[in-house]
Amino acid sequence: MIQGTGSGAGKSLLVTALCRIFKDSRLNVAPFKAQNMALNSYITLKGGEIGRAQALQAEAAKIKPTVDMNPILLKASGEAGSQVIIHGKVHSIMKAREYYAFKKEAWDAVKASFDRLSKKHGLIIMEGAGSPAEINLMDVDIVNMSIAKHAKAPVILVGDIDKGGVFASLYGTVKLLSKDSRHIKAYVINKFRGDLSILKPGLEMIHDKTGKPVIGVLPYINNIDLPEEDGLALCHGSQFTVHGSREIKIVVVRLQYISNFTDFDPFMYEPDVEIIYSRNTAEIENADMVIIPGSKNTVKDLMFLKEIALDKSIKKAYAKGIQIMGMCGGYQMLGKKIYDPHGIESPYKEVDGLGLLNIETTFKKEKTTCQVEGEVNGEWVNRLMGVNEKLKGYEIHMGISKGDIGLFKVRRLSSNSSVVTRHSSLILDGSINGNCWGTYIHGIFENDSFRRGIINSIREQRELSPIDSTIKYSKMKEKAIDNLADIVKQNLDMDSINRIIGL
Repeated sequence: MIQGTGSGAGKSLLVTALCRIFKDSRLNVAPFKAQNMALNSYITLKGGEIGRAQALQAEAAKIKPTVDMNPILLKASGEAGSQVIIHGKVHSIMKAREYYAFKKEAWDAVKASFDRLSKKHGLIIMEGAGSPAEINLMDVDIVNMSIAKHAKAPVILVGDIDKGGVFASLYGTVKLLSKDSRHIKAYVINKFRGDLSILKPGLEMIHDKTGKPVIGVLPYINNIDLPEEDGLALCHGSQFTVHGSREIKIVVVRLQYISNFTDFDPFMYEPDVEIIYSRNTAEIENADMVIIPGSKNTVKDLMFLKEIALDKSIKKAYAKGIQIMGMCGGYQMLGKKIYDPHGIESPYKEVDGLGLLNIETTFKKEKTTCQVEGEVNGEWVNRLMGVNEKLKGYEIHMGISKGDIGLFKVRRLSSNSSVVTRHSSLILDGSINGNCWGTYIHGIFENDSFRRGIINSIREQRELSPIDSTIKYSKMKEKAIDNLADIVKQNLDMDSINRIIGL
């Protein structure tokens, strides 16, 4: 089990790297995180919703993601609390006190998933959450030491030296854990920059003080080029630049409750694209494409855009002919109305959208979660310069939209919801109005020809020659996983890891 001295220490990526390392050693390995709190999620083949990080870890292990890899997913929804997803399906919305009172049921779900997973795989690389030494929460812990003890898993503790105070964090964690610290077998220091010889005395001292060795010092890695787990990656500033200046500039509106922003990672690899997450009016009004991403609270984020007048900037961009795109919640915001008769997201029964798409959305009590495949419908194929590849992606949304819909023909392949009744039947998805369009299909930009078609349509509008890009996103991501695994392998004492595991 990989635990951390705090959030952002590097647990997720270390698990990803270890999954690939052990898979390459021909072990039947799988990832596991008992409870994840994240707004980036993924839909399994059977329609279950799990954390995006566990889907990436499964990819590193070269296996299909399942709900047992992340039995509990918490998605913060604002003042209402968090949406609690158990075994891939929405259970309820709970505030913190309600969820902690729910511990027994949650713990039963965690144990059931781990036990099923352990029967199928020879090695499980587990991930903790936050810190195992949150002394006010130890009695309700189901994701750190409790599951480590249930699984009889040796623990490696990761500390982030880039934040400062790494030795205090390691030492303090061990001391606060008291007897439970016996499960920690070694430390890893992450995000180190500088001369390792200067650090070595500290490595020896922490060993002397706690009796536990440091078995690796991982370097700070720039441009790791893998999906981030959550919105912390977007920092706390006004914008987050993924690439330097390029010919085509895409601005993703940085919402308060932004979800699944990894949808736009494929643009990072395109040689002519700069992608920025921003709330800056000048950035939005001078972009080549503006994307309104998904949101865990569509109504609140819509009202937030109006409060800070970004709705006016988006409309100005539309009037200038800039391409406007809405993904999922952003798609709903671009419509004329959002209805919430059951109070799913807010006390408002009806809210005006931005009005750029001729659709209206009604929130339902049940969530649609499914993988999909489809194709571009109608004349838009010509606009995208003949794109006709089979599109793949997935849906995660509470609302149903009606109106001028038909941008894509879609077949739902799986579902965890009774909303989807006939998986084999074609349905219509998405809407377009001039230079504004939207869809419910997460992952649509992972389709290489479609992504390049969108970019080239913008290039044509800018009177730039189209580029016949050979970028294959899936291969680039595989290469990034391999690169990460190589870095970890080079800087971690793998013999010590094998001894800790018992290999």
